[in-house]
Amino acid sequence: MGAASSSLAGSEAYAGKLCGLGDVPENCITAMFMYMEPPEICILARVNRSFHRASRSDTVWEHKLPLNYKFLVRRILEDQQVGEKDKVISRTKEIYARLCRPNLFDAGTKEAWLDKRSGKVCLAISPKAMKITGFDDRRYWERISSDESRFGSIAYLRQVWWLEAVGNIRFEFAPGKYSVLFKIHLGKPLRKCGRKTCNLDQVHGWDIKPVRFQLSTSDGQGAMSERHLDEPGRWFYHHVGDFVVENQNSPVWVKFSMLQIDCTHTKGGLCLDYVIICPFEFRKEYTYLD
Repeated sequence: MGAASSSLAGSEAYAGKLCGLGDVPENCITAMFMYMEPPEICILARVNRSFHRASRSDTVWEHKLPLNYKFLVRRILEDQQVGEKDKVISRTKEIYARLCRPNLFDAGTKEAWLDKRSGKVCLAISPKAMKITGFDDRRYWERISSDESRFGSIAYLRQVWWLEAVGNIRFEFAPGKYSVLFKIHLGKPLRKCGRKTCNLDQVHGWDIKPVRFQLSTSDGQGAMSERHLDEPGRWFYHHVGDFVVENQNSPVWVKFSMLQIDCTHTKGGLCLDYVIICPFEFRKEYTYLD
């Protein structure tokens, strides 16, 4: 009986010495966060003060930022208001949070953002940043306001003999493989009584000859693909091709185009929303849209 009481008392004393989450050293928590994705870090920051302090460590967030993040700060964030700039660049966590938002730059014609989990950069380029034949002539092209577009409007082709849309961007990408895609649509998107619909009256000419999509880079890479546009009424992304960035801190020119220059027939009823450049592994996420 006495031995049992002594054992019970000893176990209670041992239980009282067990460590809890509050006893974990902050440097250990910081080391653990280095292997976690940003959303997980933000959730665990609510556990206690030690976890919260570790979640704000510059060491953690600099590890999550892409290798070219200083270029992104200069090229994108410094275009923001001065009052916000000082706050944004003060800590790496704030830099990461700000870069994960859609950030317009180059007079609002381009947009960049980081994927929240991987920290990899994506770019979108609007038709306003491209050289498009007849784009400023309302006989051929029309700009349609759209709250579903990243840039607030889309370019709608009424009718043209010579279709040529060419764009380029000089950007410092982190090393990796990237894909280029055009977001396009056959038919004129409309809203009636709050419902999405589509006018196909001006869609013609795309089944005769394919549209040629091309990309090239300043270091000699290139790709070309062709496609008959025969799926009216739906947004879709056409994958032009891929390019590889090997050198860190080395800006590269990326040129991309969409061409249908067979002047034996007219074509019309095409919408162009934007061109996206994203990490290769994200390409499959861009599929058909309703």
